[in-house]
Amino acid sequence: MTIVGLISDTHCGFDTDVMEFLKDVDVILHAGDFGNLETADRIAAFKPLIGVYGNIDDAKVRVVYPKYQCFKCEEVKILMTHIGGYPGRYDKEALVKIDEFRPKIFISGHSHILKVMPDRKRNMLHINPGACGHYGFHNVRTAIRFTIDGNDIRDLEVGEWRRKK
Repeated sequence: MTIVGLISDTHCGFDTDVMEFLKDVDVILHAGDFGNLETADRIAAFKPLIGVYGNIDDAKVRVVYPKYQCFKCEEVKILMTHIGGYPGRYDKEALVKIDEFRPKIFISGHSHILKVMPDRKRNMLHINPGACGHYGFHNVRTAIRFTIDGNDIRDLEVGEWRRKK
């Protein structure tokens, strides 16, 4: 059993509210826009980290984190990227990866809008954790945690905090 924390769009911010929400997770998945390598390093020092770079991330971040991550957690195949779209409106490049890898969970960030929705056509779950950083148009910062136990995905919880302006 693995407890997964999922965040995106930190934009250089990884504060105590988010850390408290993620304190009991086994691994953190980051769907891009760390903001800088120091933020990624701070998250990785807190918990094991699997991440992808986002459109605002510089060359230093892109050397360490790829555009796509394709991996298994327990028995669940996961595909993660920053700009990926959502069911019915996938990014063209992401759609090629989805059809090639055939994940059970597809994770993307970028929109700053939390979305959890099934893609019945591809038999997978799409998750966008929204944004947990303070930069952007969003008013509420969000993060997700959930459990993967073998092939079972359950206990999805959302953390929400006000964005400092």
